[in-house]
Amino acid sequence: MSKVFLKLEAIEKRFPISGKDDYIAVTDVDLDIKKDEIISIIGHSGCGKSTLLNMISGLDIQTEGNIFLENKEIKGPGPERAVVFQNHSLLPWLTVYQNIELAVKKVMPELTKDELDQRVIKFVNMVNLDHATDKLPNEISGGMKQRVGIARALSIKPKVLLMDEPFGALDSLTRANLQEHLMRIQQKVKNTVIIITHDVDEAVLLSDRVIMMTNGPEATIGEILEVNLERPRNRVELQTDPEYIRCREAILSFLYEKFAKDDD
Repeated sequence: MSKVFLKLEAIEKRFPISGKDDYIAVTDVDLDIKKDEIISIIGHSGCGKSTLLNMISGLDIQTEGNIFLENKEIKGPGPERAVVFQNHSLLPWLTVYQNIELAVKKVMPELTKDELDQRVIKFVNMVNLDHATDKLPNEISGGMKQRVGIARALSIKPKVLLMDEPFGALDSLTRANLQEHLMRIQQKVKNTVIIITHDVDEAVLLSDRVIMMTNGPEATIGEILEVNLERPRNRVELQTDPEYIRCREAILSFLYEKFAKDDD
């Protein structure tokens, strides 16, 4: 049995509001994540998905509870956790190569010039952007920008890759293409991935488990769904797979019932 790699323990996050009671975004969140596991966190807007991701990344600190990575408490940002945002967050004055190079230089200052170049090129090639190495962000498409963001995050060799709706702003064909890229890359690099998503099909396609959040305020984990599908996964073949259909229907049922219950 795989041991716990990343642990969330009794997590609560409150936001102070002047003259009123604190706003409780998430509460009573307990979650054990295994090494090399891919999980998706899904739920309606305002259910605390991004709040959880920000606390795992160390960009925000929980009000109560603890988060441990390999038995070490997370108290702030660190290179062992890399984030890919919905907005690619590339530096517009740097090329594709330079955006990735900057991250590697910061985290791995011991690399020689040749080692640095080899590492940057390795991850440029991994996301199939060797033809765009010297292009600026405004010279490439939205999907290509997200691929640069993924390459930059992976280039620093993080133990955990955190993705906050990384494909949400893209058209459906580009999104499908990037999902395929992510699955292929994950087969090579083998790190733990946490994906925030609103997309049910994306959650089932990419994940080993899907974490379903109740509605906020005071959102918490409502259900955890095991996705028992072999890898590599083929999205076309999965459309008629009984396990894929079961998982998809389970998530839709949960989301619909929570929405209907809160809407009454």
